[in-house]
Order: sequence, then structure tokens, then C-alpha cells
Amino acid sequence: MPLRKQWRDLDRETVARAPDRPGVYELGDGEGTVLAVESGILRDELKTALAYGDGEQVRWEETHTRQQAADLAADHRDRLE
Repeated sequence: MPLRKQWRDLDRETVARAPDRPGVYELGDGEGTVLAVESGILRDELKTALAYGDGEQVRWEETHTRQQAADLAADHRDRLE
């Protein structure tokens, strides 16, 4: 099951507005197809994704801890398969 958030363009402006907190995020292509589900400190992770061109769009959900983010990401990955 994908995150219930709107897609945002993966660009510098979006990365700058991303929270500096743990969370889970999805990277998508231009059609909105989920390419990857990852977790970590959102701003740092999205900087890396932008630098490597890992997707065109992103959506995320903040969590309280890195472990909670990792568990949520694993759950989302399992549902995508």
C-alpha cells in the first residue's frame, strides 16, 4: 500500500522543505509509479536521491524514530511486492 500523501517533484525546493527528521519516503517516476521505498533522515535521504537522479517525484511520512521509519518502510515494501 503506497503512502497516502501527494507526490511532490523531487527538486531542490522540495528537498529544502523536507523535515530534518526520521521518516519513510517513496520515490516515483513521472507517471507516479513507486520505484523505491526507503527510510532515514528525510532531508539527508532526499538530497542523496536528488543527486543520483533516483526518481522524479517523492512523498514522505515523518516518524518519531529511525526504527519506526525502517519498520514502516519494510511494511510498505512488502505490500508493493
